[in-house]
Amino acid sequence: MNFLLMLILLLLNTQLCFSFTVIMSDSGGPSSLQDGPQPGLSASSNGARTDAGEQEAVYDIMRATGNVWATDIPDVCRGRWHGIECMPDKDNVFHVVSLSFGALSDDTAFPTCDPTRSYISPSITKLRHLRTLFFYRCFSDNSRPIPSFLGQLGPSLQTLVLRENGHFGLIPHELGNLTRLTVLDLHRNNLNGSIPVSLGRITGLRSLDLSCNRLSGSIPNISFPSLNVLDLNQNHLMGPLPIPLLSTTSLMKIDLSRNRISGQIPNIKNLEDLVLFDLSYNALAGPFPNSLNGLKSLQALILNGNPFVSTVIPDNAFEGLNNLMILGLSNMNLGGPIPESMGRLTRLRILHLNGNQLNGTIPSSFSNLNGLSELKLDNNRLTGPVPFRRERVWRMGRKLSLGNNIGLCYDAKSGLGDDLDTLSSAGIGHCDSPKNVPTNSVQHITTLDDDDHVLKASTKSDYSLAKRITICRQIVWMAAVFLFISCLL
Repeated sequence: MNFLLMLILLLLNTQLCFSFTVIMSDSGGPSSLQDGPQPGLSASSNGARTDAGEQEAVYDIMRATGNVWATDIPDVCRGRWHGIECMPDKDNVFHVVSLSFGALSDDTAFPTCDPTRSYISPSITKLRHLRTLFFYRCFSDNSRPIPSFLGQLGPSLQTLVLRENGHFGLIPHELGNLTRLTVLDLHRNNLNGSIPVSLGRITGLRSLDLSCNRLSGSIPNISFPSLNVLDLNQNHLMGPLPIPLLSTTSLMKIDLSRNRISGQIPNIKNLEDLVLFDLSYNALAGPFPNSLNGLKSLQALILNGNPFVSTVIPDNAFEGLNNLMILGLSNMNLGGPIPESMGRLTRLRILHLNGNQLNGTIPSSFSNLNGLSELKLDNNRLTGPVPFRRERVWRMGRKLSLGNNIGLCYDAKSGLGDDLDTLSSAGIGHCDSPKNVPTNSVQHITTLDDDDHVLKASTKSDYSLAKRITICRQIVWMAAVFLFISCLL
């Protein structure tokens, strides 16, 4: 499941990447700067120069991150490096619009930070035209709080990424002054306290990622009309789901997993662009919302680990979700039968229903799920035949989990046999075998020599007897051959 989910996230992030690139290069309003970052400055540029105050500020910022080599560059825009972008104004004076630090990948040569003594210099507030500020894994050995003076960049800053830096303490409420911000990413730090209500002033925000921190309290009732990505997973957030946040029609990704959110899933409508919806491992209770069928673009719905005790899955719960590829409903204490309608989700690749109290049979419509590559139905109360043919079982292999059910079996007409490890290890026998057979007394089928017929034994002891008979026959046959050859000689 992780691989396909990562693929969906990668596709989603790739789809968003273009819009973020446009955001980062768009002033978002009137400006004295010329359009677009310059591809590079040469000595032939007539009178081109970097603003003197910004040049000194960049020197301070570079020294603070351990990059003292930059102070030897006479003009930081003219002799620029990867990680700095400059744009000219009408007087041909260049201003710094983007600074990025951290080894994001081998192909991205941003300046790295000295992990033992790096910090964010207050001189950054002197970059009056700065639109993008990016720090990645820069302060992990010299952790500091997020400086509140970043709020002074409000008139220009559009992208703020402080990712995996080890920042601790509260999210400064001054970040709410960054009213032109479109991307705010504080992923995987050690931030605690609550989400500041002041962030609600950033009305143009398109991506909010506060995941993998230690934030607590309830999610404030704030909204962002243009939000595409909301990621608050792996925190200690409590209280009900934030209806204003979840009502933003432009949302493409919602990940609130691994928190302590309680209550019910509200009816969410008009999220026609939503691709990923992950509420797993919270304290949400049933019933199933009746508005899921409005999520026409949804590819991944993950509700694992929520205590929907004794909730029955409605037959129409996933009606209209024709693009659904991942459905996670494991460990929710769901009861009742598996709806036949699930077999109409023909684009499903991953389906997890394990760890529930589901009863009845596996719907025959599941035989229509031709793209299914992972199916977990173990630890339920299912009975009846497994509706898959040999090829499908082989293809899923160990990603087909059927164990610890009370009465699953296979039909001989399906072509399945106990040479398939998946069935034998799950204790699944032939449907014609006696009922209530213990899982350690499973019917096995063994093919003997070409001249022999197929022996059927109902217990492991019978299987051992059959093997002994086969060995004896082979010994007799070999002895006969030896005597025949001896006679010829």
